[in-house]
Amino acid sequence: MNLSKLTKTEKIGQFFFPAAFINDTDKEIKEIEELIKNHKIGGLTFFHSRASAATNFEGKKKVIRNEDSSNRLAQLITHYQSIAHSPLLISIDAEWGLAMRVENTSHYPYAITLGALPDHKKALIYEVGQHIGYDLKNMGIHLNLAPVVDININPSNPVIGYRSFGEEKKQVTDKSLAFYKGLKSAGILGCFKHFPGHGDTAVDSHLGLPIISKSKQELYTEELYPFIKAIDSGVDSILIGHLAVPSLSQGKNISATLSKDIIKGLLRQELGFDGVVISDALNMHSVSKLYTEKGMLEWKAFDAGNDILCFAENVEEGILAIEKNATNLQIEESFERIQKLKQKAFIENSTDHTFDFEKTNALNYSIAKGSITHYKSNIKSFEKFSVENFDAIVYGKSTDCTFFKEIIKSKNCTVMSDTHLSLADSSDNILIALFPPSIKPMNEFGITPEIKENIIKLSATKNVTLYLFGNPYTIKILPTKNINNIIIAYQDFDAFQQVAAQHFIKQYNTIGNSPVQL
Repeated sequence: MNLSKLTKTEKIGQFFFPAAFINDTDKEIKEIEELIKNHKIGGLTFFHSRASAATNFEGKKKVIRNEDSSNRLAQLITHYQSIAHSPLLISIDAEWGLAMRVENTSHYPYAITLGALPDHKKALIYEVGQHIGYDLKNMGIHLNLAPVVDININPSNPVIGYRSFGEEKKQVTDKSLAFYKGLKSAGILGCFKHFPGHGDTAVDSHLGLPIISKSKQELYTEELYPFIKAIDSGVDSILIGHLAVPSLSQGKNISATLSKDIIKGLLRQELGFDGVVISDALNMHSVSKLYTEKGMLEWKAFDAGNDILCFAENVEEGILAIEKNATNLQIEESFERIQKLKQKAFIENSTDHTFDFEKTNALNYSIAKGSITHYKSNIKSFEKFSVENFDAIVYGKSTDCTFFKEIIKSKNCTVMSDTHLSLADSSDNILIALFPPSIKPMNEFGITPEIKENIIKLSATKNVTLYLFGNPYTIKILPTKNINNIIIAYQDFDAFQQVAAQHFIKQYNTIGNSPVQL
């Protein structure tokens, strides 16, 4: 593929990766076609639908489920490539698989679940990366905007949390690299994000600008560690986060995506990164409302050092602004880096768009066995469930969920979903299965005051064992003082429920460790 014959304006077009939406209307598809034909854009970043965009909190538009999204995505990619002057580099966020954006596709565990795997099970993370890579390749996608290598130091982080491998820098780094190498083995490019580190924030950068007030030395010791190791490993691309780090930008509260000090100074010169720099989505409110003049944000982001302008909303105006203000050297350097990335990416893709859910389930089962964590343990009280009667209660799922269906095969117990379980009539031993409604910490993961009150009452007088099928940080908001045993299963997949049930009936011991302090 030879892009060298492009004009200067067309070369600038290669920097633009506007959003494409799987569930767009014909009119919206036409608009993307015009960008491809008229402005020679370098690629597209796919999302589910305009209503699902993370910045759509104000609109609160309903996300409409499309059971045929995977076929639709494959068709759109084929169509857009067919009208492109030069091949488009297609990217997507698939941190836990295409299921992050696409219905009826393989869903792998969240990074926080993979973070619970012991070191000798790290090969499973490589397999996850590889499986996701094959799924993307079958779709015609070249670049996965993953892994997240932010160290989740702040338990209240509203935007990273479960997307991080944990709170310990070496663990996050090793597991991120395993995931990345799995992607590469499938012929898919990876991207480390969000530089210089989004883990210690309490603001969602989709909606506002987080500020990290650490010293440069502290950042080198902690947040920058995974990126330094990634650069040593030859990572393809690094995505810059929308967060202000004054100690890296001469005291200014400027987003890293718009900071020459952070991108050109720290990342390029100090750390020696020579790969492609990608901006976080330019529609995010932390930066999108800074400039009233269309195209100015795109120019400022490019001038700061971003090669690829992700989710650029003003393509035509942005091209003109860059052409007017940039030096020829700036344009040529970014163009060359993108061309090299494209050369890596364009290995012939398969056209088989089916998903092997059987293999996915087998992998998820292995991960469930390796990650399940006996977080709070009182062996004597746990043994009572083997020799005495017990009652069971489920929150967030139906009483015939996989967990209890498996247990009932070998244990006689009553399963209830009624939060008004009669303390007087119940057994001395209570087994609780908790499925938090939300994976995110907002509104306490969806755990109601009634549920918390009920757990307090039960654990005050009963021998309670609790299995948590969700974000481990949920434990921080639960009244756990009198709960004798807490087992974290992390996900609500059937495979994780089966493994949890097998643990309860003592088919094997847990080997997982919580990747975060609770």
